[in-house]
Amino acid sequence: MNPTPALPIPVTLLSGFLGAGKTTVLNALLNQPQGRRFAVVENEFGAVNIDSQLLSRQPGGLVELTNGCVCCTVSADLVRGLRDLAAQRAAGRLAFDWIVIETTGLADPGAVAQTFFAAPELRDDFMLDGIVVVVDALHANGQLDQHRVVQRQVGFADRLLLAKCDLVDAAAISSLSERLRCINPRAAQQLLQNGHAEPGSLLGIGGFNLNASLLAADSASLSPARFAPMPAPAAISWSRRPAAHEDEISSFLLEAGEVDLEQIGLFVQSLVDELGDELLRYKGILAIPDESRKLIFQGVQRVAGFAYGEPWAPGQTRTSRIVLIGNRLPVARLRATFQAAAAAANGRPAATRMPAT
Repeated sequence: MNPTPALPIPVTLLSGFLGAGKTTVLNALLNQPQGRRFAVVENEFGAVNIDSQLLSRQPGGLVELTNGCVCCTVSADLVRGLRDLAAQRAAGRLAFDWIVIETTGLADPGAVAQTFFAAPELRDDFMLDGIVVVVDALHANGQLDQHRVVQRQVGFADRLLLAKCDLVDAAAISSLSERLRCINPRAAQQLLQNGHAEPGSLLGIGGFNLNASLLAADSASLSPARFAPMPAPAAISWSRRPAAHEDEISSFLLEAGEVDLEQIGLFVQSLVDELGDELLRYKGILAIPDESRKLIFQGVQRVAGFAYGEPWAPGQTRTSRIVLIGNRLPVARLRATFQAAAAAANGRPAATRMPAT
């Protein structure tokens, strides 16, 4: 008797623009697994992935893909990361039965989804279950107007999760919901409660199954057929495609040791006052003198906040890191002002505003 072939590993693609709340949704899923074991793939735009440090600890596995390519059609790094996860699972080093890929906020989810169909190494071992997109209800209308990728994220979605609904009124939510429905009437919409989706609503979507949920036709098969692409010409291959242009949106890292709490507050206020329209997303982990806990810092456009997180581990280097993503930001003066906050923590004089250009 031939052995039963192994079932493909289901994959959920979690997308959404910068600061929409993807990591909050992912943490809620990891903390309420409903008997499932997850592996997480983090694809971040920039050299340091802050989000991976904010994830709840879970037993599956974590693959970090930093410097994520925004424009490539198929990512060779993603293929390697998934194959490595599958190999560790087969060898018994990792135990998981579902993979969640959290994309960079600037990624086109369609490009990532194509990886599963254009890369022959993934077609048999992995099954893309669905694309879940988190939408920032507070900023969505402006983002949809200004950033074409946001419209593409909505258009590719199987599920749309509306976050930050407590910050806008019911009429605004209704108007946004109708706009999203005009872009993608197929995607079910759900209002998040404190970043939590309805249990079980993000998994088992079957978004790439060819059945009645996708096609208005009866299916005679007991199990729906999986989507598969037409054979591609031999000349087409998956690889990282170099960017053909200089992106206006860029990411850079601010790094120091401990930083003064008052000065870092002034730094953030300066960011909001002077660059709020140009900043897309900024987030970090800060070390404050005489404080055992990490100070988590997150912001999107003109909305920013702080919260204390887990304690610094014994022997862990107390390093402050902030990643900023924005449109043609003044990197040199931002770096100088951030270093001033670090100087103040060491008792040296520090500026209280960003220096003039």
